[in-house]
Amino acid sequence: MSDALSVLDDLRSESEELDRLVAELDEGRWALATPAPRWTIAHQIAHLTWTDRAALLAATDPAAFAAEAEKAAANPGSFVDEGAEEGAALPPAELLARWRTGRDALWRVLSEAPAGTRLPWYGPPMAVPSMATARLMETWAHGQDVADALGVTRAPTDRLRHVARIGVRARDFAFAVRGAAAPDGEFRVELTSPVTGEVWAYGPEGAAQRVTGPALDFCLLVTHRAHRTDLALHAEGPDADRWLDLAQAFAGPPGEGRAPRHGWGGGA
Repeated sequence: MSDALSVLDDLRSESEELDRLVAELDEGRWALATPAPRWTIAHQIAHLTWTDRAALLAATDPAAFAAEAEKAAANPGSFVDEGAEEGAALPPAELLARWRTGRDALWRVLSEAPAGTRLPWYGPPMAVPSMATARLMETWAHGQDVADALGVTRAPTDRLRHVARIGVRARDFAFAVRGAAAPDGEFRVELTSPVTGEVWAYGPEGAAQRVTGPALDFCLLVTHRAHRTDLALHAEGPDADRWLDLAQAFAGPPGEGRAPRHGWGGGA
């Protein structure tokens, strides 16, 4: 479980960073609009609370989770928003307490899971490290929405390597979810760490299709937290260029994505 424990430690750090952003907000600031349409800061934290609860249920009561997944499948267009609405209606102090309790419970369960454990999810079952990585990705992405709403610039960390890895691995899914065939062969992706300047490399060194640029920009792109035109990412080859228009690190439909900086668009 060494890989899972490493990711779980980073997940805890990412959650704590976001917690510091919201812990002292008054009720009025919890109601601030974020870049995601119709979602306030409270909706963002409520969504994380809801998803942590779903992951905890998957890890502790697969039958109960299967029932919840059936409900989601019957209502794919709105079940995420409904979960966020329910939590956002709570008093901020209660919502914050629920988020803290739920994420701590999930952390403990995942850290104690036997090696090789696979958890049911809304798509294919997930290994524990993958579940932890997905939770970190969502925490970072929705934390970005909160930071944007508050006008805060967060210092990027090397925890972004987890988000980047999901984005790279989800390449074929990004094409498939739009009904497009995935390109043949692997791409080379080279991303520069925001902390050390180290290059995080994925794929064969000699690949003809390449993507290069800052890791932060790639993570903002694949989580749909910024528009491609506002990012310093470079593609070599038509397939790589097309991918940067489609890339996403999250499951589900792509949504509208963010508009260029002159206005906010939709998001995951």
